[in-house]
Amino acid sequence: MKQVKKIAVALVLFVATSGFVNAQGKIAHVNVQELLADMPAMKAADAELKKLNETLGADIQASMTEARNKANQYQSEAASKTDEENAKRQEELMTYQQTIGTAQQAAQQELQKKQQELFVPIQEKAMLAIEKVAAAQGIDYVVDSSPGSGVLVAKGKDLLAAVKKELGF
Repeated sequence: MKQVKKIAVALVLFVATSGFVNAQGKIAHVNVQELLADMPAMKAADAELKKLNETLGADIQASMTEARNKANQYQSEAASKTDEENAKRQEELMTYQQTIGTAQQAAQQELQKKQQELFVPIQEKAMLAIEKVAAAQGIDYVVDSSPGSGVLVAKGKDLLAAVKKELGF
């Protein structure tokens, strides 16, 4: 009976320790920011956003220049105009400024929408590649080692090169 107890205790200890060992999963890390920055699709998306930003900015800048020119013209002509005309011109300039402000907000919203439209599929593609590489290498957990992500030490396996290879660059 004592031997059965010893064997049972030994068996329980063996199962408990083997369960503990199995509970520890393989961990790797990848710098997601670096991965995304190196992706050709991300570089193309950045270029497209930059071009859109320049186009929208040029339109707004042209409107601001036009408003400034009108303000200068109205100011130089103010002495020769009636108070009623000057008040009407002032109102026109304020309306113009509001229109420019509205255009700036619309441009910002358009840029944000385009950024989402371009970046989300790229991020999803990167995450799928990370998952595929992790599964192929038997990795249970992948931690983002980008600066500021909360990882203090990243001495484990780095999957960046393998994920880049999976993505074809």
